[in-house]
Amino acid sequence: MISRSAASIAPRLFAAVALGATVALGATGCTFITHQATTNQYPASDGVNVESTGGPVLVRNALVVATDDGSAGNLVAALINESSDNATVTIDVAGEQFDVRVPANERVSLGAEDEPLLIENLDVKPGATVEVLFRSGDDDTEPLQVPVLDGTMPYYEDLVPDAS
Repeated sequence: MISRSAASIAPRLFAAVALGATVALGATGCTFITHQATTNQYPASDGVNVESTGGPVLVRNALVVATDDGSAGNLVAALINESSDNATVTIDVAGEQFDVRVPANERVSLGAEDEPLLIENLDVKPGATVEVLFRSGDDDTEPLQVPVLDGTMPYYEDLVPDAS
């Protein structure tokens, strides 16, 4: 025989469990349909990543640090060669062309471990973008809009080209 107090607890216990399950499902259920932000790849700084250079070299965090009047700038980027062969990246920016050799399975850090590329006739003021084409192979590539920054941030002030 079930006592009267045990019979009155059972519906309340069932209601509490059902309410708890509903709250838990409602609070976590959105993760089943929401895109996870951690799966998005993005440049971790102010520059941009290049999806394809037409070859084995990846370009990460490309940006230009320019003088206040935008007359000259330094191209800063990480060039990563994922192949077992040496590669050359051709960079077209503001009418100037540069060739950078990237050793097999190595990285060239323009503006960090290696000198940035000086663009003498930039003619783009900080705050704008400049079209840059990176090519390391025979496949077609698209130009990319690369941000032009100034030396306001302390970590960029050493990268501003000398005014002279």
